[in-house]
Amino acid sequence: MTNAQTWKETLADLEQRRDRVRAMGGPERVAKHRGKGKLDARARIERLLDPGTFQEFGTLVGGEVAADAIVTGSGLVNGFPVMVGAEDFTSLAGTIAPGSNSKRYRVAELAVRNKVPLVMLLEGAGFRASGSHYGRTPTDLLAQAKCSGRVPMVTGVLGASAGHGALVAPVSDFAIMSRQGAIFTAGPPVVKVSTGEDVSKEDLGGPAVALPSGVIHNVADTDDAVLDEIRRYLSYFPPSAWSYPPVYLPDDTTGPRATPELLDIISRDNQHGYDMRAVLDVVFDGTDWFEVQPGFGRAIICALAHLGGHPVAVVANQPQVLAGSIDSDAADKAAHFISVADAFHLPIVFLADNPGMLPGSESEREGVLRSGARMFVAQTAATTLKVHLTLRKAYGFGSMVMSLIGFDGQQSTFAYPGATMGAMGAAALSNASQAEEDLAAQLREMELQASYFSAEHMGFDELISPEETRNALLGSVQRGIYARQAAAEPVTRTVIMP
Repeated sequence: MTNAQTWKETLADLEQRRDRVRAMGGPERVAKHRGKGKLDARARIERLLDPGTFQEFGTLVGGEVAADAIVTGSGLVNGFPVMVGAEDFTSLAGTIAPGSNSKRYRVAELAVRNKVPLVMLLEGAGFRASGSHYGRTPTDLLAQAKCSGRVPMVTGVLGASAGHGALVAPVSDFAIMSRQGAIFTAGPPVVKVSTGEDVSKEDLGGPAVALPSGVIHNVADTDDAVLDEIRRYLSYFPPSAWSYPPVYLPDDTTGPRATPELLDIISRDNQHGYDMRAVLDVVFDGTDWFEVQPGFGRAIICALAHLGGHPVAVVANQPQVLAGSIDSDAADKAAHFISVADAFHLPIVFLADNPGMLPGSESEREGVLRSGARMFVAQTAATTLKVHLTLRKAYGFGSMVMSLIGFDGQQSTFAYPGATMGAMGAAALSNASQAEEDLAAQLREMELQASYFSAEHMGFDELISPEETRNALLGSVQRGIYARQAAAEPVTRTVIMP
C-alpha cells in the first residue's frame, strides 16, 4: 500500500466534515434565507473578495454547529489582502459562543499582525444561550479596538444584528447597512420582556433609525450593493497605517486643468446658495467620488475623492443646508472622518463656505460647542497634509474647525477674492451692535475687502480665481506628497477628544 493510499480514508473524513460545514444551517434554512433576497454568509464573502482568493480558517470550530456560526478567513479586495468574518444566520441565528468568539478575536488579531484591513459582515443575534462559561478569555472587541487607527475597519450590516456582535459597527471606521439590515443593543423580544414595548426590528434599528443616529454611515439597497460599496471604500485606503494610500496611474482625468465651470456654479453673492457637490464634481478627478454619511450632519460633506490620482479626504461646507452653518451632527461626523483620514495618511482638502457654528437654543441643547471642539481638536491634531480653500465666507469658530487658522501646519491656504471672514457677518454684526445705516454699509464694504486685507498680512498663501481651483489644490497635494521622505507609520494620539 502506498503512502497516498494510507491517506485516502483520513482525507475523505476531512472532506466529509468540511462538506457539512459548507452546508451551513442546511439546505432548508439556506434556501429560506436566500428567498428573502439575501446572500448567505459564504456567498457574501465570495462576492466581497476577488474571485478564487478566499482562504478559510477555523472551519471545524463548533463541531455540529457549522463553523460555529461565523465564517472567517482571508482573501484579496482590489488585489490587496484583507481579513474577513461573516456571521452565518442560518446556523443558530449567527449567535456567538466560545468557539466563534475565538475566531472573531483571531481574525482581528491577524488583521493587525498582517497589517491588512478587517471586514466584518454582520447578521447575528448576539451571545448564544448555550450555558458555556467563557471564564477569563479575551473578547473579540479587545482585538478590534487594537485595529483602530492601525488597519482600516469596515462593517457591513446585512440583516438583524444584536447585542455583542452589533458593537463591531460603531467601533469600525466605516459601517454600511442594507435595506434589510437592523442594528440594536437587544432585539424586539428582549425589549418586550425588559420594557414592555412592542416594536419591530425595523423601527428599533433599521436604516430609518441607524442612519439619523449616526451609528451607521451609509445604506445600500441589497447585499450585492453593500459589498460593492465596501470594495469601493477600501480602494481609497492603504492596507494599513504602515503604508501610504495607493496612487492611480495618470490618465485624462488626473492632470492639471482650469475650472471655469465654478464661475457659474458659485454665486458671488453670499445670500445665494449653491450645491457644493457640483464643486466636487468639477475640482476632483471624476464625479464618482465616495460620500460618507450623506444623510447625517448634511451641512458638511465628507467625501473620498482622487486628485491627480491621489486619494484625498474632502471636508466641505454645504451652503444648501443651514446656509452652511455647522451643527453638532455635522461637526461630529467631520471629526470622525478627519481622524480616519489622518490615521491612514490621506491628504485632507477643506472647502470652507460657512457663516459659523449654528446658533440658537436647540443647537446649544444639542451641544454644538462640544461637537465643534471635537472637530477642532481632530483637525488640529491631524498630522497628514492639509489644504484649505475659503470659497466665499468662513466666520468665527466655523473657520477654525475648517483648518483656517495660522500656524496649524497646513500645506497651503487659499481664498477667492472677496471671501469674507471674521467674528460674524456684517449683517449680523450691524444688527447686534444696532449700528446706524451708514455704519452698516461701511461694515459690509469692509467685509468685501477682508480677503485683500488678509492677503496683505499672509492670512492666506494666495488669493486665487475659481478657474484656478483644481490646479492650486493639485499642486499643493503633489508637493506635500513629494515631501514624504519617511516610511509611513501609525499616528501617535496624544489628545483627549472633547
